[in-house]
Amino acid sequence: MTFRWYGKDDKISLKHISQIPGINGVVTSLMHINVGEVWKLEELLELKKNVNSYNLNIEVIESVNVHEDIKLGLPLKKKYIENYKTTLRNLSKIGIKTVCYNFMPIFDWTRTDLEKPLKDGSTVLSFDNETLKNTDANQLFDIIKKGSKDIIIPGWEIDRLSAIEKLFKQYENVSEEDLWANLKHFLEEIIPVAKECGINMAIHPDDPPFSIFGLPRIITCKESLNRLVKLVDDSHNGITLCSGSLGPNKSNDIPSIIRHFGAMGRIHFAHIRNIKQISNKSFHESSHLSSDGSLDLYEIVKAYIDIGFKEHVRPDHGRMIWDEKGMPGYGLYDRALGIAYLNGLYEAITKENK
Repeated sequence: MTFRWYGKDDKISLKHISQIPGINGVVTSLMHINVGEVWKLEELLELKKNVNSYNLNIEVIESVNVHEDIKLGLPLKKKYIENYKTTLRNLSKIGIKTVCYNFMPIFDWTRTDLEKPLKDGSTVLSFDNETLKNTDANQLFDIIKKGSKDIIIPGWEIDRLSAIEKLFKQYENVSEEDLWANLKHFLEEIIPVAKECGINMAIHPDDPPFSIFGLPRIITCKESLNRLVKLVDDSHNGITLCSGSLGPNKSNDIPSIIRHFGAMGRIHFAHIRNIKQISNKSFHESSHLSSDGSLDLYEIVKAYIDIGFKEHVRPDHGRMIWDEKGMPGYGLYDRALGIAYLNGLYEAITKENK
């Protein structure tokens, strides 16, 4: 059981994380490194030392982001792929076992509201498809930026978004098949190095799991994940199974997907969270409790137990509760409650099985 931590600038301290019952480690990254640059071993050693000093381990990195030139197949992709390989070799020297990444064009996860109020006074991340239809990319970025004062958007590269207009022009003639071809090339280059380093690469599904602003999005469902694992048929080419990212697509049967790819040994990292489906392509996030959302967390945890899942797991986006101020979706309190809930389900199901 792990907890995502955003490094020394995170308002949530390692001390507080270490006090969550059942916690083993943190999932983190070097947030200040520009995408495409090499992660230096000296900084990684310092990061490991800091995390270990609180009796927490660090075995998963989320994320080593993929440069847009790689996704676009531009000439500088070779340079950025070589840098990625060097970063993987450095990560292996501090004991990293899994690297989470995504292949989403321009945007990372996308929401139209970062602070949607619920009836109980908590706030959540929300995606409204009608709002998106009437919003261009720059307007969306403005909406998100004004969601909170001094906001940091987890996972997003703000420098990249400052060049939105240029990036959209570059993607004008990039089809889904082009993006698949560029992903295949990336994996063909990276997976042999990951195998050499003993690192599992775990792609994160697109969030939400459908196209936005006409951009190609390709990691959205069981069928696309099947295609992904066959691009380079090696166990080190695997998946971050995120229930909340796949969940807005009502045809995605999460427990069935877990069992399918679990039997193949391709799930290397699990994000477990809940979402509330509102209408077609519109949803908001919720507590982890099954009855608060549209996903059955009991069946999801049971599926992981049934496949004998032994890899890292973490609660994902939580509500902002009890007047906590912090990064949207990444407060301490509701994610800690999520861990308690997931651990309770795990203990109950395991004892039932015995």
